[in-house]
Amino acid sequence: MSRRPYIRPMSKTTWYMRNKRYKVYVLRELSSFLVAFYTFYTICALAILATGSVEKWDSFLASQQNMGMIVFHAFALLYFLFFQTFPWFKLAPKAMPVQIGEKKLPDSYIIGGHYVAWIAVSAFVFWLTGAI
Repeated sequence: MSRRPYIRPMSKTTWYMRNKRYKVYVLRELSSFLVAFYTFYTICALAILATGSVEKWDSFLASQQNMGMIVFHAFALLYFLFFQTFPWFKLAPKAMPVQIGEKKLPDSYIIGGHYVAWIAVSAFVFWLTGAI
């Protein structure tokens, strides 16, 4: 008697393309490359600041004002919002359920509280920087 084990056919390179949840998972994990880029970017900016050279800092700031960098930063902001921030806010009621007496606080209140706190902190930061 010969037994042939069942081997499920699976593409080694496009396994995540079959299911929407897998695609979102992979896109969320790809944000680690943006985090690595911004870490390197911040270290470079701090190194330029540490030299104390006004000319180098001005040239660094000038390099950030071209259209390619503006588009890249806008793309990165939207990417982080849609694949990190918004899913985290939706997950917050499961991560920290609030119980008052015998009743649980509705999920929409917790999610709304996160958005209100986010807007308040953002407004405070804008106020500190003089943008408002």
